[in-house]
Amino acid sequence: MTNANTAAATATTSTETPATFSREQGCSEAEWQGWLPGAVGPHPWRSLGPGRAEVQLDASQPGARLLLDWETLPPRQIALLRMPRLAVRFTFEACNAQDRARFMDYFDLYTRRGGG
Repeated sequence: MTNANTAAATATTSTETPATFSREQGCSEAEWQGWLPGAVGPHPWRSLGPGRAEVQLDASQPGARLLLDWETLPPRQIALLRMPRLAVRFTFEACNAQDRARFMDYFDLYTRRGGG
């Protein structure tokens, strides 16, 4: 694949964020809650109770929002290392694929941990 084709494939992949998906986050619930205000960028958000939050995505699109649901999983253990984990469900409502991808690109960049 040429560099142009690689770039095009990468761009296409990033816009394929489904409306609903789940993933595992390598953090504690306290870390997750600390990250949320920065990870959602300029979008207002609010807690809906334990393990739930709502993010308003676009004031010009009524109903455009992200619902987040999470629960603590048993820690992942590798030898003596124990890493906390959360199961997180992302549910986008009234939001197109391009806006979902743009939001998740920022969210993932913000929550990415260094390593390398």
